[in-house]
Amino acid sequence: MEVFPEYVEGLKDVDGFSHVTLVFYFHLSGKPKLTARPFLDDTERGIFAIRGPARPNHIGISTVRLDRIEGNVLHVENLDILDGTPLLDIKPYVLAFDDIGPYRAGWLGEKTARMNEVKDDGRFEGG
Repeated sequence: MEVFPEYVEGLKDVDGFSHVTLVFYFHLSGKPKLTARPFLDDTERGIFAIRGPARPNHIGISTVRLDRIEGNVLHVENLDILDGTPLLDIKPYVLAFDDIGPYRAGWLGEKTARMNEVKDDGRFEGG
């Protein structure tokens, strides 16, 4: 991920965090939908119950592992954002704030076990 040069000073001390949460704009998502077929599933689901891009507000978040920072470039792992996606903000992931304890995965349930085996199926590319 690349930040504009005028924001490089804001990256001071970010390299001390193992993870960051990226806030971005789904610039290629097209017309918003209230239901969509999510990754790892073939059933139409409510847009607020999935992590798909066709959202009414076109805003997305992604928590990634931060490897290093070189100038205005953040080298990260597990990025699920298309190249060229506008980055709106970067926030440090802090376990004491961000891990809120036990949770339920809803309809996704045990499907997350397949995440390391399955790659993008192309449904979200460009809307």
